[in-house]
Amino acid sequence: HMLAGLDATDAQRSQIKQIVQAAAADLKTQREAGRALRQQGMQIFTAPNVDANAAETVRQQMLAQHDQVSKRMTQAMVDISRVLTPEQRAKIGQRMQERAAKMQERMERHQK
Repeated sequence: HMLAGLDATDAQRSQIKQIVQAAAADLKTQREAGRALRQQGMQIFTAPNVDANAAETVRQQMLAQHDQVSKRMTQAMVDISRVLTPEQRAKIGQRMQERAAKMQERMERHQK
């Protein structure tokens, strides 16, 4: 959707599609790992006796897992940036700012 109106070439679209598909496959694995860690955390929390050390270990594993997701997302963003022109990236950046502003407005309306 973000490529709409950017006059992206077929080659750019193809390259970006490959980047996004590879990232999605990697992130699916990461989501599954995150789900397993959350389940571990819930098992620790609901045990008759909560093991603080085990909880801390899972917390650290979750941080590492979040870091891996962040690195993969950043790598996909960098890879995509190499396919687009500076002008195309500027247009996407503007759209992202507009979306963020709209989301902020919605959040503020819901809080009232």
